[in-house]
Amino acid sequence: MRWNLKSKPNQEKVQALQNALQVDEIIAALLVQRGIETFEQAKTFFRPTLADLHDPYLMKDMDKAVERIEKAIANDENILVFGDYDVDGTTAVSLMSSYLKSFYPNVATYIPDRYKEGYGVSYQGIDFADDNGFSLIIALDCGIKSIDHVAYAKAKNIDFIICDHHRPGDVLPEAVAVLDPKRTDCSYPYDELCGCGVGFKLIQALSQNRNQTLDDLVPYLDLVATAIAADIVPITGENRVLAKFGLEVINANPRPGIKALIQNLKRTVLTITDVVFVIAPRINAAGRIKHGNHAVELLTEFNLEQAEEFASQIESLNADRKDLDKQITVEALQQIIENEEQNRFTTVVYQEDWHKGVIGIVASRLTETYYRPTLVFTKSGDKLAASARSVKDFDVYNALEACSEHLEQFGGHMYAAGMTLKEENYEKFKDAFERVVSDTIHPDLLTPEISIDAEIVLSDVNPKFMRILKQFEPFGPQNMSPVFLAKGLKDTGYGKKIGSGEEHLKLYVKQNDSDSFGAIGFGLADKIALTESKKPFDAVFSVDENEWNGTISLQLRLRDIQ
Repeated sequence: MRWNLKSKPNQEKVQALQNALQVDEIIAALLVQRGIETFEQAKTFFRPTLADLHDPYLMKDMDKAVERIEKAIANDENILVFGDYDVDGTTAVSLMSSYLKSFYPNVATYIPDRYKEGYGVSYQGIDFADDNGFSLIIALDCGIKSIDHVAYAKAKNIDFIICDHHRPGDVLPEAVAVLDPKRTDCSYPYDELCGCGVGFKLIQALSQNRNQTLDDLVPYLDLVATAIAADIVPITGENRVLAKFGLEVINANPRPGIKALIQNLKRTVLTITDVVFVIAPRINAAGRIKHGNHAVELLTEFNLEQAEEFASQIESLNADRKDLDKQITVEALQQIIENEEQNRFTTVVYQEDWHKGVIGIVASRLTETYYRPTLVFTKSGDKLAASARSVKDFDVYNALEACSEHLEQFGGHMYAAGMTLKEENYEKFKDAFERVVSDTIHPDLLTPEISIDAEIVLSDVNPKFMRILKQFEPFGPQNMSPVFLAKGLKDTGYGKKIGSGEEHLKLYVKQNDSDSFGAIGFGLADKIALTESKKPFDAVFSVDENEWNGTISLQLRLRDIQ
């Protein structure tokens, strides 16, 4: 594990912000590191409001999209809301369909089958629209590269509105409107929205025509926050506002489907981390194991009893998903050893009977053992399909682009992608991918890095410090929970291994004459020898609160020790 202590930010800027906000120097430095340098920027960061959201009409083609939907409503047309089967797609479909249905009945939803249709807009979905009299398809979280599909629909007199956030190709589909802040000709001020976020901008624009305010749209923000958390987009700008207010909805008054998923959690307040690890995997499990329709059913159900029934079905799908991904991970690790590929720059594995729904999770799991760009392939129809995962700071999308002569299709972004290829091209692709990565990746990127915000002393950690740190939430990419370094710590003699397999480390640490702090290190039990006999050690940690028997205390969440 590499420790990387960030360089100290500009001292004059830190001093000025410290004086303006009347906070500790450490807090001011953390803010400047995040690009927050003025009182006004700090106010927006700590006290975001819905008024901070941009005008949706700043997005290219928004006027055309709204005009086409209003025309469909005026002419009594049937509208099909189409979306991908993952969390971003199913939340986006649930958002758009439930909003439209609140004032217009002729709306239906369509999620493609992960196995029969694959990712994105499908010919089968367009045929369904044609057979059932739909003249407008609103595609969410997909469609930016569906040039042939949109042309196919056009020939059947079906119009498309595309709401996507993936990188466009050189040519855009001939849709009525293409909403994608990553379009090079789109000057929208924020281009890190997820698919559901782009969908939200469309309902925001539609709501202005109906004399609704942003307050009327707040009940939909539980869906947007769930998508933001699951899709691992930066928690900056608009995403931060949408995530913050969406979390408030999740905690105060979530839709019945989300309420049913979280009601057995023993948490007083859910954080974005709970959304990532509790809500998102369950919504995802529907599309991975059975069909994404189950997720949309759950998220658009307004009867709590019925929602609880859907949630329990999804719970059992999630249990199946966990069993599958454990089993496939074991088989994949075995394959790497059998092929003597432990020392390559990449992991590329394939077995034809691996479940397509969990190969993305398996790819993530494999990077925990071999920290390098990873692809997991399985058989899909007459082709092979794969999920790719990358390591910090390496663009796997660009690496795939460099090998694209061997691929049938691919799409995605810097850290995650999907692709298909012909079976006879598998070995050629595998060799090319290894070659491209070995030529382009910096060796340092093959060792996991802990990025440390600041070195502190334990006496800096107190309830006031924690109160301000909590206001940095919600955390996520580009606004991660602050990580600190403290040197010369000693365990007070209570260090022990805990957990069913004794894999975790529990300590009580002091630094010189500081108060003693409880410290927990998940997966760090093998480091216990460094802390025994009151030997001094350095630790990297975040600060959180531990609730035990109704008492809340500050604790150090250890990331690593040396």
